[in-house]
Amino acid sequence: MSAEIDERSARAWLCAVVEPGLPAVAALVERVGAAETVRALASGRTVPGLRPVPDDDPEATAAATLAEGHRRGLRWLCAGDDDWPEPLISLRDGPVLHQRGGVPYGLWLRGEGRPAALRGPVVAVVGSRSSTAYGDDTAAAIAAGLGEAGVTVVSGAAYGIDAAAHRGILAVGGATVAVLACGADVNYPRAHDGLLSRAAAQGLVVSEAPPGAHPTKVRFLARNRLIAALARAVVVVEASWRSGALNTLSWGNELHRVCLGVPGPVTSASSTGVHLAIREERAVLVTGAADVREALARLGDDPLPGAATWGRGEARATDDLDAEALLVLELLPAGSASASVPEVARAARLDGASVRRVLDRLARARLAQDTGSGWRALPRRAPLSGHRGGRTLR
Repeated sequence: MSAEIDERSARAWLCAVVEPGLPAVAALVERVGAAETVRALASGRTVPGLRPVPDDDPEATAAATLAEGHRRGLRWLCAGDDDWPEPLISLRDGPVLHQRGGVPYGLWLRGEGRPAALRGPVVAVVGSRSSTAYGDDTAAAIAAGLGEAGVTVVSGAAYGIDAAAHRGILAVGGATVAVLACGADVNYPRAHDGLLSRAAAQGLVVSEAPPGAHPTKVRFLARNRLIAALARAVVVVEASWRSGALNTLSWGNELHRVCLGVPGPVTSASSTGVHLAIREERAVLVTGAADVREALARLGDDPLPGAATWGRGEARATDDLDAEALLVLELLPAGSASASVPEVARAARLDGASVRRVLDRLARARLAQDTGSGWRALPRRAPLSGHRGGRTLR
């Protein structure tokens, strides 16, 4: 066996011969390094959950794996590289769920995006493969709203909610990351060839499985930990009692990510798992992208466009008005009618100078307009919240 192998090649060897997310191997890498781990395993050392993998020339195996990845249009990224996603470090001290855990040995990447994009706001949007039209529409709308705010959406490219989330953010020109349970060069499911090609063009397709690898159940479980670890928040749109999306939510909770759930109809079996998670306080109820953006803002990120005032839905132009301004605005006619300053002052029981100052503020906020013959209210998107006691001048 070759005595020397560098850390980067050693990690490529581990990717090629060891199943993703095997906790004992990940722990050994953290303790002694990748090169020493390869020397031990290639010499026949056994670790829990792994059969002996003797290899007379691990350096040649690693070189062949890296060459194959390059031939298939993939990039190899591992710890120590400038673009390595730092959030994955949280897996070092993370749990073991379904016999999977630990920091990945490396990642295979396909696409035009740079991994550095994962250092900004990233949200995972996941859910049922057997989604409903309601779930698909909701996931797509949330992803699109996040994309418009400059948030990257990560998901697993599966049928149902995952695909809807990817399509939603791609539709607004946003960046998405598809994390696969097979090789990053393998379009799985096959029906998502076009979707994965678009994801690669506008973002990244990522996997810790070697080039050409096929998906397996344990690889899906290992994949879920990466989706949760890469994100600052995990949103589950639809999930039944036994949905794999709940495994991603569990990883999110264990890794101290913000965990969010979108409620569905109380009669829908597709949302029973989400409802249970909300009831057990494993997820906070959200209803749209604005709520998710607000959750990110609460983490201390820079304010994001369209963030909601928590629990009140989309921000409105009238939210910052005081009671006096709300009263004056409600008294103004709409449409072609108008009212003079004295008329508004009498109805509001305020002096004319105060009303004039308020009207100037409303004009600057584009809530009122001086027509020359009087003042009128301009159309607004949402009803007022506030004073309701005055009569409107007509």
